[in-house]
Amino acid sequence: MTLLKCATHVVADLDDAVARYGAWMDYAVVESGVVDDGLAALWMAPDGAGRRYALMQPASGAQTFLRVVEGDVVEDYVPIRSYGWAAIELCVTDVEAVNARMMASPFEIIGPPRPLDGFAIVKPMQVKGADKEVVYLTQILAPGAEHGLPAPQSLVDRPFIMVLACPDLRAAMDWARDVLGLEVIDPVAIRYSMIAKSFDLPEGQKTEISTGRWGDHVFLEFDQYPQGACPRPRIEGQLPPGVAITTMEHPDFARLAPHWAVPPAMREGALYQGRRTGMLLTPEGALLEVIEA
Repeated sequence: MTLLKCATHVVADLDDAVARYGAWMDYAVVESGVVDDGLAALWMAPDGAGRRYALMQPASGAQTFLRVVEGDVVEDYVPIRSYGWAAIELCVTDVEAVNARMMASPFEIIGPPRPLDGFAIVKPMQVKGADKEVVYLTQILAPGAEHGLPAPQSLVDRPFIMVLACPDLRAAMDWARDVLGLEVIDPVAIRYSMIAKSFDLPEGQKTEISTGRWGDHVFLEFDQYPQGACPRPRIEGQLPPGVAITTMEHPDFARLAPHWAVPPAMREGALYQGRRTGMLLTPEGALLEVIEA
């Protein structure tokens, strides 16, 4: 079972976001409400208290969720230009069918389906939502434990990888290995069209990436961002714009004890299920919410 449990992004209008992901990605709301003071404190975003949220589940019924939380618009935020959580990657059964659906949708296609350089076992496409969230929609051509990749059970299934934009790839890799205890692969240099386009990189320039896995599941990707990237602009007291939080389970809370940014406390709800949940910060300052497995 994957440790990845939820991907959270910030939206201007909750109802619109829920409708978009319901109509075009077949996600359904399993819980909704208002962010309480305790959750806002956990997220290190005290001004987020009182904002509406919705927890959404893929059509497959997988227990890895998408969560949308209302927040104020950060006008100078540009996707794929700043450090932190850069994208949510959803697994799909047929990327060409998904592409046809996206062409008719309000999502903007920013990368058409194509095999990934250096990783022939996947065929991704990329879209941008109305709230500047970036979503990769990836067909997995060779699922299974060998590659650490899932076999999706619905046309658009669950989040399976979260993408972290890094100023120092090796520092992020060391952190994932030393703090989280993940198995991290050596960096691989690939032609990364999203980053090349965003930073206007020279033709043929490659980007180093790495991945982190626990057991049979890869669930984190680390991307080395080029010069010109910057810390994410945000409104003080609120969640960062775009993809804001990654939520994972961890079976060894004891190893995390020296590293908490917000110590664990019991949380209720469909995601937390009465378990202790705390907050870590990646070396980039990105929010990594951790639930005791």
